[in-house]
Amino acid sequence: MSNVVGTVAGLSRFPVKSMAGERPAEVELRWPGIHGDRQYGFCRARDRTRFPWLSARDLPGLVLYRPAFRAPDDPRRSPVDVAAPSGGRLPLDAPDLAARLSEEVGEEVRLMQVGRGIYDAMPVSLATTASLSAVDAAHGAALDVRRFRLNIVVESRCADVAWRSGRLAFGERDDGAQLLVNDAIPRCALIAIDPDTAERDPSVVRTVARAFGNRVGVYCATAKPGVIRVGDRVRLLGEGG
Repeated sequence: MSNVVGTVAGLSRFPVKSMAGERPAEVELRWPGIHGDRQYGFCRARDRTRFPWLSARDLPGLVLYRPAFRAPDDPRRSPVDVAAPSGGRLPLDAPDLAARLSEEVGEEVRLMQVGRGIYDAMPVSLATTASLSAVDAAHGAALDVRRFRLNIVVESRCADVAWRSGRLAFGERDDGAQLLVNDAIPRCALIAIDPDTAERDPSVVRTVARAFGNRVGVYCATAKPGVIRVGDRVRLLGEGG
């Protein structure tokens, strides 16, 4: 049994951790997560902690860099080009780009590629338009959804947290993916950063903390590899689904 709960309204894939995302019409979900998502990251050369990654929490201007795969259907082998906020494009592995970021953050950073994705916690993040609209209402103004760096936005009248421990199926084709919905996503200071200007607005963090227990959206894991497309119907599977 299954119940249609919404439609895929938007997809995002982030080639480089903390940089801007791509907006593909479809993504391939594999066991480790969305193919190509957060495949690269810059790490601090002298950092030996469990989180050595350069993040927009430390360098807000990272969100203004716009990476794109040259061959978007083959992200594992595709070169990546990055549009810099100051203008021009550079290959992701260009020494000039690492040098520029090192100068901006004040310490040496190096590029790394991680095939399974550089995730803070779980590989896929999802929110419904109902949940995002509730955040807008609590904040008293519409917030750019890019602040939340979601992989999947589902047009739905349901709050995404209502699907916790559930299984979502995408589309009607045999190649459609399925996700297991886990817990709500604890939010960090990244949501304060405007994706177009990199300016911080601490009031966004205060709204989310006060009205939503600092949680917006839900983490998900792969239940069945496959394809997710913009416009796919989303079904919540029950027994026998």
